[in-house]
Parts: sequence; structure tokens; C-alpha cells
Amino acid sequence: MIEIKDLLLKFNSLLIFENSKIETVKKVIFEVIGIQIKNEDIKIKNNVIYLNIKPIYKNEIFLRKDEILLKLEKSLCKKSPQNIV
Repeated sequence: MIEIKDLLLKFNSLLIFENSKIETVKKVIFEVIGIQIKNEDIKIKNNVIYLNIKPIYKNEIFLRKDEILLKLEKSLCKKSPQNIV
């Protein structure tokens, strides 16, 4: 039988991994484009990155989307997001 503490540890490790993915996305976007994005403005769901930022910044990110996704794939391997919205 699985104990509650084991389930909580599993969810805690998932949350830590999600936070590290967000930090990696933030770092790669800064490297490629040079803009800082807050962690609260980045959401990752179903391997898609959702950005809550100004449209002018989103346009710049979409123009360099392939480069960003390629760097994310190198950093995160199989767990990398596949699209940016």
C-alpha cells in the first residue's frame, strides 16, 4: 500500500522539475533574445510554453522560435516543450 508521504514526495519532485523547466525556458529566452521574463509569466502545459507577456516581445520570440526550441531540446532532452504560444 502506498503511503501519503510517498505520494507527496512524488508530487514535490514533479513540482521541482516543473520549476527547473521554467527556469531553463527563462534562461534560453534571455540568451537568444535578451529579454527578462518573470517566472509567473511562463506556464508549461502538455509540452507547450504559454507566455503572458507584451505582444511586442511575443513577436520577437516567435521570430526566433525555432532557435529557442532547439536550445531547449539540447538542455532538457526528451522533456523539452514542443511549441510556444
